[in-house]
Amino acid sequence: MTNRIREAFLKNANKKAFIPFITSGDPSLEVTEQLVYAMEKAGADIIELGIPFSDPTAEGPVIQEANLRALSNNITTDDIFKMVENIRKNTQIPLVFMTYANVVFHYGTERFLDRCQGLQVDGIILPDVPFEEKEEFAVSCQERDIAFISLIAPTSHERIKKIAESAEGFVYCVSSLGVTGTRSEITTDIGSMVSLVKEGNPSIPCAVGFGISNAASAAAMAKVSDGAIVGSAIVKLCGKYKEDCIQPVADFVKELADAVHGL
Repeated sequence: MTNRIREAFLKNANKKAFIPFITSGDPSLEVTEQLVYAMEKAGADIIELGIPFSDPTAEGPVIQEANLRALSNNITTDDIFKMVENIRKNTQIPLVFMTYANVVFHYGTERFLDRCQGLQVDGIILPDVPFEEKEEFAVSCQERDIAFISLIAPTSHERIKKIAESAEGFVYCVSSLGVTGTRSEITTDIGSMVSLVKEGNPSIPCAVGFGISNAASAAAMAKVSDGAIVGSAIVKLCGKYKEDCIQPVADFVKELADAVHGL
C-alpha cells in the first residue's frame, strides 16, 4: 500500500500530487464518504481523513471546531472504519489517517493497525509523536505495509536529513510554525527544507502543508516540492455549508488540484 502513495506522486505529468484533508464525521459520515468521491473526481491524488480527537494539539481553531462537531455527533473510530469499508467498495484512491496517539492507544495499537491493513488504509500521520519515539508505531506499520508518515517543521534543521532517511510514503513538510490554519503569506524557505529531505532520501516525495489557503499558494508550494496539502480552507467550507458542502468543496479542490497539476 505504501507503493500506492508513491504512484500517486508519479501519475501526473509533472509528478506533483494534491492532497486534501477533511475531518471524518463533519458534518456527518455520510457526507464525508461522498466528499471522498467528489474530491477524487475533482483531482485529489491522496486523501487525508482526520479521526476526531478531543484535544487536537496540532490543529488551529477551524479543525478544532470540526473535531468537536464530529465528536458531538458521537462519531467513533469504529464508525470511521465502517465508512472506509464502504469507500473501499468504490475507490482505491490512497487514504491516509491523520489523528493522535491517544486515539490509537485507546483503540489498541495492533487492533487499530490491523483494521487499517484490512481496509487498505495506505498511511497514518500522528503529529504528536516525536521522531525519536516513532518506532513504537513505525515497526508495526511496516509489518502491515502502512506508511508511518513523518513530519518536518521549520525548526527541525539538522534533524531533517535524519528524519528523511527512514521516511515512508511521503514527508509532510510543515510550512509554518504553530498550528494548522490558513495563512495570508508563507515566508518559510520551503525549498531549503525540501533540499535537505532529498539529501537524506532522494526518492521520498515531499508535500507541503499548513497554511495553504488558495490555488496560488498551493501552486507556489508544489513548485518547490512534490505536492501540496490543504486542510483548514477545505474544512472551513464543510463548517460553512454543512450538509450542502459537497459541491463547494469539489469546486475548490478542482481549483487547487488544477493549480498543482498545471505547473
